Amino acid sequence: MTDLRFDTATLAELETALSWAAREGWNPGQDDAQAFMAADPDGFFVARVAGEIIAAISVVNHSETMAFLGLYLCKPDFRGQGVGFALWRHALRHAGKRCVGLDGVAEQEPNYAKSDFVRTGATTRLQGKAPKATTEGTRAFDAARDFAAVATLDRCANGYHRSKFLAQWVAEGAATRKTVVLSQNGKVSGFATIRLCQQGAKVGPITAPDIPTALALLSAAAATFDVTDVTLDLPSSAIEFREALEGRGFVKTFETARMYCGTAPEASSLNMAIATMELG
Repeated sequence: MTDLRFDTATLAELETALSWAAREGWNPGQDDAQAFMAADPDGFFVARVAGEIIAAISVVNHSETMAFLGLYLCKPDFRGQGVGFALWRHALRHAGKRCVGLDGVAEQEPNYAKSDFVRTGATTRLQGKAPKATTEGTRAFDAARDFAAVATLDRCANGYHRSKFLAQWVAEGAATRKTVVLSQNGKVSGFATIRLCQQGAKVGPITAPDIPTALALLSAAAATFDVTDVTLDLPSSAIEFREALEGRGFVKTFETARMYCGTAPEASSLNMAIATMELG
């Protein structure tokens, strides 16, 4: 394919990729593009033929040591021709020597393994009705007084910092995304973000020291938009939280393989639900 070209994506082109993701059933958030782009403006890529965008991918550099790959999409008419894999190799160069994580569908796991990605666990999507839990101590996120604590919790939960992404993800004033914190004795011990999606709402991340706190944050987050049905993406380490949700009627709808190329970060038990399968 002699006229194949790779470019760094613009915000509009990222929005195009997210519209493809919506058609594939990924159900992205209504306003994901700007938050994604804030994480790493140079981390989104497209392939073109004769000026037409035919494939997309993201490799977002969160920190000096960690990147995350997602939004790996190719138009059906161009699949099986090596376009996607060529764009994959082009985009991965952006990560340099960083460890790269991804959440991949099961059927693609062998292909990712060929690029030295190793499975470390799974990310499981659960859907259900937000529990009615005690929410005493929960309140709306206040950037001026809460961001430093929230960033520290997020770094501990994931094993690396991603301050540029997080600052936009939890920013106040977003019409379709809200964050709540649990504050006791003046100390923030957990937080959760909810965002309205193409269908329903997703809650993530949920960062909490225990199951009651996680349930309280989930309940408080759902109340900010007065929604009942919610979706969460849980790391395989959140066994007790998954059991608590399933005991309240949540059901598994989807699962991906969590894989890393390089030394995987050391996440902690604070990580109850991830932010997004696209950026980790």
